[in-house]
Amino acid sequence: MTTAPTPVPAPASAAQSGGGAPGPAATTPATADATTAKATDTTATTAKSTKTAKTARAPRPGKPRAGRGRAWLAALPLLLFFLVGFGLPAVAIAIGAFTTSPDAPDGGGTFTTDNLTGSLQGAYWTALWGSVKLSLLTALIATVVGLPLAQAVATSRFRVFREAVLSASGVLANFGGVPLAFMFVATLGNAGEVTKKFGLTSHGWNLYTFTGLSVVYLYFLVPLMVITITPALEGLRTQWREAAYNNGATVVQYWRHVALPVLVPSLLGGFVLLFGASFAAYATAEAMVGSSVPLISMQIGDALSGNVLVGQGNLALALGLDMIVVACLVMAVYLPLQRRSAKWLA
Repeated sequence: MTTAPTPVPAPASAAQSGGGAPGPAATTPATADATTAKATDTTATTAKSTKTAKTARAPRPGKPRAGRGRAWLAALPLLLFFLVGFGLPAVAIAIGAFTTSPDAPDGGGTFTTDNLTGSLQGAYWTALWGSVKLSLLTALIATVVGLPLAQAVATSRFRVFREAVLSASGVLANFGGVPLAFMFVATLGNAGEVTKKFGLTSHGWNLYTFTGLSVVYLYFLVPLMVITITPALEGLRTQWREAAYNNGATVVQYWRHVALPVLVPSLLGGFVLLFGASFAAYATAEAMVGSSVPLISMQIGDALSGNVLVGQGNLALALGLDMIVVACLVMAVYLPLQRRSAKWLA
């Protein structure tokens, strides 16, 4: 009777090297310690390298970079110009608005609030309110008219047309004063060529009124709006429009729900900028309408030329302070809107 030999189990290494299914590898204590020590050394080396890299990149405390310490020197000429051209006159206006005029009976220099109180009463208040109304109206019309014009420029495929419109807008936005007034007087005045040819006088047209002055102001405000809003229109992502159309939105729905909400800060910022440009305009109105349209800038000109009561020469400074306050309020609205718009269109 033959007995079958008892099988002897093979070592783990032999089983793994064979063609059968791999079994669990046997781990000895010495092998585990070696693996742990190697992993620890690798982690320590990586942490040391990271710390060295951060130390090399980070500037040492107490030793700022040489370029950063002298960077403000580049803005020094601008700061000096702002101080001399705007800061000192503003301080002088503020001081003069609260002191008596040198030709006053007491010799001038006495603190008073009569100048500021008088600048907000009677004809001066009417002129201030007239300037505000004119600026609001012209800025609103220029914003509404300038937006579609700027959109046509931003989406135009013709480079020549685009460059021509932007160049012309840059010129017209800075065209004002006596030449602008003379141009409109020669064309739309009572004896202007266009007025006589189409008989505008018989239809109630008069250039030397509030309406006529508004038309003149639009001549340089609309191009200014085109220049202001065109970069914002170019910042609209093409993907936004494509995504809206792919989801079934119409052109009106795209502008209502996507484009206009993004452009609102830029539009309001442009409106505020146009308001400031219209509010500060002087030479065009002075040369064309004179005192027939009450404006605060006209009142300041009359006060500086001596057309005031004796002892109230500083009333012009008080009127100028009123304009500075309005301008500061306008800038307080304009700057936050610009920052908000930059977040979307960056």
